[in-house]
Amino acid sequence: MDIKTFKIFLHLSESLHFSRTSDAFHISPSTLSRHIKQLEEDLGYCLLTRDNRSVSLTREGQVFQSYCRESLAHWQVFKRSLDDQNAQLTGEISLYCSVTASYSFLYDILSQFRGLHPKIEMKLHTGDPAPALSRVLEKHEDIAIAARPSNVPANLVFKRIAISPLVFIAPNDALANNVIGVSNKLDLQWDKIPMILSEEGLARSRSDQWFKQKGIKPNIYAQVSGNEAIVSMVSLGFGIGIVPKIVLDNSPLASKITILDIQPELDAFDVGFFTLKKSLNNPIVNAFWKQIGVR
Repeated sequence: MDIKTFKIFLHLSESLHFSRTSDAFHISPSTLSRHIKQLEEDLGYCLLTRDNRSVSLTREGQVFQSYCRESLAHWQVFKRSLDDQNAQLTGEISLYCSVTASYSFLYDILSQFRGLHPKIEMKLHTGDPAPALSRVLEKHEDIAIAARPSNVPANLVFKRIAISPLVFIAPNDALANNVIGVSNKLDLQWDKIPMILSEEGLARSRSDQWFKQKGIKPNIYAQVSGNEAIVSMVSLGFGIGIVPKIVLDNSPLASKITILDIQPELDAFDVGFFTLKKSLNNPIVNAFWKQIGVR
């Protein structure tokens, strides 16, 4: 038995007319009769009683009629689910992250997502991570990668992808270290050491809190936008900086940098994806969000 057999029998059980059913399926009445005879032989029961004037269902025919209806209904649900899974989404999605995050986290995700949804246009914007959440909240972007703040706005959802320590970094060149006053790393004169800090954002707020707790007024040499720029300036010997370790791990200047063992340690960055809760109702955003979880 197959789906076509179920459809033929169900139509005949409702029409109770061999000619109408044979016309509906473009087969001859004799072919229809052979279908029904083969079906009854397979089941071992008579499904229809017929004479020259009428056709009626037997008790077993009525039971099989119900079975056919249920089977065809389940088949339609199953087929529809396959159609839904294979339907190609079209449209665009916009993402925002730092340059480091783009090549640290996005390559595999975008590669897989592109393979599953080739008709979706992806717009990637990179820049300072500090405004990442505001860009999502203001609907400039659908999704952003950023460090999780202490208080996440209620209308945002977050999905973690990494934990990265927030570290103090210095140039590993001896002359540069003498110039900025870190030749003796066990007794740093924080009020004299030039500091290179983020202009804003979570790293800046945590470094400000750290200095405040220690009662230190830092000697700020430069305030810059972007962690990559901090690494660059530190490598050139302009001062000590504070960056997420993942930035240093992926920097071509890592060999020119030393991580200082400073206590107490700064709170680590909980890095992940953010989007508006209501954006998950968008099939494209929802598909991307699900893809994050299967990396």
